[in-house]
Amino acid sequence: MNQASHNVAQKSTDKYAIHTTNLNLWYGTFQALFNVNLNIKDGIITSLIGPSGCGKSTFLRSVNRINERLGYVRIDGSIDVRGQNIYAKNVEILQVRKQIGMVFQRPNPLPISVRENILFGHKIHRSGKVSSRSEQDDIVESALRTVLLWDKVKDQLDRKATELSLEEQQKLCIARLLPVKPSILLMDEPCSALDPKGTEAVEELIWELRGDYTILIVTHNMAQARRASEECIFMLMGKVIEHTATEDMFVTPKNSETADYIEGRYG
Repeated sequence: MNQASHNVAQKSTDKYAIHTTNLNLWYGTFQALFNVNLNIKDGIITSLIGPSGCGKSTFLRSVNRINERLGYVRIDGSIDVRGQNIYAKNVEILQVRKQIGMVFQRPNPLPISVRENILFGHKIHRSGKVSSRSEQDDIVESALRTVLLWDKVKDQLDRKATELSLEEQQKLCIARLLPVKPSILLMDEPCSALDPKGTEAVEELIWELRGDYTILIVTHNMAQARRASEECIFMLMGKVIEHTATEDMFVTPKNSETADYIEGRYG
């Protein structure tokens, strides 16, 4: 590709937060992803749906380079995040993780205080530089306010984070990502351990965060995907079957396999 062609291709993908090209992934000899080509728009919420084992979480973890910790994983193709191939040889994993935050199925706060949970990533990415107490106070308050948790815990910042309710712990795990200023938040079944009230609270938070962050959320909950996302991707057996506006997918799916899954005929 000549430089002019490269520049045109670059501009065409810059509007996407995540752009994948012929992404394939194997766990040993088992192929989990097949030629995944996706353009995920910046600043919106995109949900990933599909039956268990279809590759949703595998794809999510590939975007954060978590899968490569497993020695038997092999990947080819590319994942561009804001125009940068995150699997390029000159890209450091630490920088990828700074730009792309991850929230897991079950809340995983560190067994330290609420305050130190918020500051944990900030201190790692400061590269040895020490911020002032007042700067740290501002970081903690800002992160907790963003996730609508400040009023509940502002007098309990020294409390062990694992003593919070599950809903509060999950909000804290999201807040913990914010001080390092990621642009993308990946969420793998973030409400699966929560009761309906907690689920509603976290969904409202996710909706509040859109625009400031690009959010990619894996869910088995069809109602949640419809409520809490603007675009939706349906995956089946490691392949992308359909990717469209969420309402269009649920009202007028283009693919019969998508319709079968949404209507509960399998999966």
